[in-house]
Amino acid sequence: MTTSLPSPAAPERLPVGALLALAMTGFLCIVTETLPAGLLPLISEGLAISPSMAGQMVTAYALGSVLAVIPMTIATRGWRRRNVLLLTIVGFLLFNSITALSSHYGVTLVARFFAGVSAGLAWSLLAGYARRMVAPQQQGKALALAMVGTPIALSLGVPLGTWLGGLVGWRSTFGLISALTLALIVWVLVKVPDYPPQPAHQRRSLRAVLTTPGVRPVLAVVISWMLAHNILYTYIAPFVAPAGLAERVDLVLLVFGIFALAGIWMTARLVEPLLRVTTLVSLATFALVSLVFGVLGSVPEVIYLGVAVWGLSFGGAATLLQTALADAAGDGADVALSLNVVAWNSAIAGSGVAGGVLLDRWGVEAFPWAMLVLLGLAFAIARGARAHGFTPGPRRAEAGVVAGH
Repeated sequence: MTTSLPSPAAPERLPVGALLALAMTGFLCIVTETLPAGLLPLISEGLAISPSMAGQMVTAYALGSVLAVIPMTIATRGWRRRNVLLLTIVGFLLFNSITALSSHYGVTLVARFFAGVSAGLAWSLLAGYARRMVAPQQQGKALALAMVGTPIALSLGVPLGTWLGGLVGWRSTFGLISALTLALIVWVLVKVPDYPPQPAHQRRSLRAVLTTPGVRPVLAVVISWMLAHNILYTYIAPFVAPAGLAERVDLVLLVFGIFALAGIWMTARLVEPLLRVTTLVSLATFALVSLVFGVLGSVPEVIYLGVAVWGLSFGGAATLLQTALADAAGDGADVALSLNVVAWNSAIAGSGVAGGVLLDRWGVEAFPWAMLVLLGLAFAIARGARAHGFTPGPRRAEAGVVAGH
């Protein structure tokens, strides 16, 4: 596996303004995805459709991300990097604006699909872009900062959409997101540096990336960890109901979001010297929370404490997994990160199905035990990927360089 030498001009201080622009892009990806969930009654009324049909706006978005991310990533590898980033942001501007203006359900679904395409390309780009801005020994911290928009959006996306929808209507809410996107375009043009495309001789095929040692174990951990996480996150309302918290789901998610931010901060400090240990501890901690939920899941105090620890263990997941994946893939990092988007979104979709089956057949009591099995599998795979994927000791600078840095 070939790697490029780090740029001698790489800045020693983190380019905070540029990294926060990437974080805002990730925030927009998540908010655009989750916004309809808080607006379902208003959207169904406005488009004269059922709430379940309105819910397919989320499905169309996810489908766009999964189907388009790999071909779009490969197709744009010869483009300058900032142009690709701007393409994704302009996509949000265009397709959120169409969603805001459309009065036809079919047009709305198409717009949502292509908004998902924009998101998939963004997710495949953000991690590599953040790593490219800094010296190799700072890549973990840079990625943690670039990912900070994700837990904020996950914890605030649905309540923000619900509040704004009630205040100004669902169409105006999508319009406000478009206005925010316009501001982000200016931010990117002013603050985010541009980079040349990856040289043609360094571009690796999808097959070559998949067979690179360490890539498949990391992707397997992504799928199993995210399945466990999203089974609980997707069905958090019915899960906390036995503890009498059905009316406090917003507070439960707020606790999760706050501690997830703390998890990002901790991971930023630990990812460089202790990536493997931090990953294993995070998985083991979430597994312990699952076990406690299985035994004491009807106690409100246990739910709040468990959700806090869950958030703490999950906050750094994106940083840990994307860092491990990019390190393992080397010159194939962009393609590997597009595979990460597919794995992540497939796990989200799969958790909806798996959680629904568990809920219908055995009730929420089955969730912790299913999560425990998935987390045990993830832990075993991560522990076994000692030679490649999740290697012990500090991250090696030469392993952490993205091609073309």
